[in-house]
Amino acid sequence: MTRMRASLLLVAALGGCTVGPDYRPRTTAELGVPDAFSVTAGPKRDDLTRWWRSFDDPVLGDLVEQAATANLDVAQATARLRQAREALLQSRASLLPTLNGSGGFSRSETLRGGQTLITLPDGTTQSIGGGGGSNFSLGLDAQYQLGLFGEVRRTVEASRAQYEASGFDQATVLLSVQAEVARNYVLARLYQLQLVNARDSLALQDDNLEIAGFRVQAGLVSSLDQEQARAQRAQTAASVPQIEQQYNAAVSRLGVLTAQAPGALKPLLAATKPIPRGPQTQGIGIPADVLRQRPDVRAAERSLAAATAQIGVAKAALYPALAISGNIDTRAGNLGGLLDTVTGGLFAGLTQAIFNGGRLNSQVRSAEAATDAALATYKQAVLTALEEIENAVVALNTAEVREREFGVALEAANNSAILSRSQYRTGLTDFTTLSQQEASLLSARNSAAQARADHATALVQLYTALGGGWDSTTTPQAPDQDGNR
Repeated sequence: MTRMRASLLLVAALGGCTVGPDYRPRTTAELGVPDAFSVTAGPKRDDLTRWWRSFDDPVLGDLVEQAATANLDVAQATARLRQAREALLQSRASLLPTLNGSGGFSRSETLRGGQTLITLPDGTTQSIGGGGGSNFSLGLDAQYQLGLFGEVRRTVEASRAQYEASGFDQATVLLSVQAEVARNYVLARLYQLQLVNARDSLALQDDNLEIAGFRVQAGLVSSLDQEQARAQRAQTAASVPQIEQQYNAAVSRLGVLTAQAPGALKPLLAATKPIPRGPQTQGIGIPADVLRQRPDVRAAERSLAAATAQIGVAKAALYPALAISGNIDTRAGNLGGLLDTVTGGLFAGLTQAIFNGGRLNSQVRSAEAATDAALATYKQAVLTALEEIENAVVALNTAEVREREFGVALEAANNSAILSRSQYRTGLTDFTTLSQQEASLLSARNSAAQARADHATALVQLYTALGGGWDSTTTPQAPDQDGNR
């Protein structure tokens, strides 16, 4: 009994030995994260979980939320997350013994020969056939890989980190889809406004063409004015099909992003509405927030943790491996006698690699190299996230300046066009001047619309760069088959 207890204590002590490095989270200094951004922006960070609501556009909000639940890229990422969860469950199963049951029945019959003559008490003889027999069996087998040096626990640790990384990958896809929906919605509204501008200009140019025709008939000007008016109108009319094509592409993209046919959203977006406008300012917080808020950064960190655990798995292969197996069997000629005789066996096997041509040591070095690569990827993800935030802040600031200046240009171009049109009607200026001013007006209208769209797009870019669009306080979990998490 004392020897058995000592053996159990030795096995328990060995089972608690886990080789390989334990994962250690990196500090902001190790990752190269500065204390502050190099661009000027509001320090207070707002809640960006539902950033699209800041645009105060119900249609945009509905499309973004519909894409979050129906988009097929998100569905694929969710399926990969479910696969990762099952891989984790399979790894955890290795911590427990494996049990297998078996049962059997056999029947044998004598097909030829095997007869026996017996003499009865009265002296007569009788022939008895060989006949047959039945056999029943039950069995139970158990196997357990003890994992003396933590190879099983390290495998579970790696699978858990990979599962968490898959959850953050799914969130990354979700954020990308949300941003793409918002960008295409802004484009759709921009093209609608450009179509309005083009058609308004066509109405003015039709009026100019009519006036030029009257002036030619009256002999006040040559036919050159009329031909210039025709050319200008044709050029404006030619731009309309191109804008319509761009509008159709944006609406079709929105349909696909929401897992619908390309033309499914055309009735919803048919009415012309203004380009959505978000808040003028947006706080970005501090650079260290990136480590928590950006799902792609957190996915890279979890991938590093998984790679670190794999070093332990590779190193454990250099040490002995203990496997324990046992079985219980019973056989009988009838069901009632199955439990009369029960046999069992227990086997413990210890294996140790002696020579493998350096393969196992090479696997350790390979795992260490993979961890180095994962660390570099993690650092790169952090720096890229910081770069995207600063670029988005600059893009938003410049968009605000451009929108303001284009507003001034539009006002001036509109005044110039009105004045030129009045002077042309009274013969105080030529058609070339009128044509130039109205072309400038159309350009100024489109530039102002583009600047407003650029402002909205830059705001979406900043929200995405900051990691908005998901709940960063939780780790995404795989849903069940019925969709519940």
